[in-house]
Amino acid sequence: MSIFRRPDYTSEITSFIDGLKSAKPALEAEQRAGRAIWWDKNLNRDDQAEYGEAKVAQQAYVYGSPAGRKGD
Repeated sequence: MSIFRRPDYTSEITSFIDGLKSAKPALEAEQRAGRAIWWDKNLNRDDQAEYGEAKVAQQAYVYGSPAGRKGD
């Protein structure tokens, strides 16, 4: 054993998560299922290209249009 080795330390958060996982073994599978609903999607490249082509360039100052300014 090294003289620099400290006793094993477990933070409160790590203890909480370990306890939660042991109390509810299906938690990780539920998290993965939830992630699949919102994030794990296959993207349609054609739709994305169409979306990019349809974008309209934004003005430098978005809070008013040049035609709507007073004094012009």
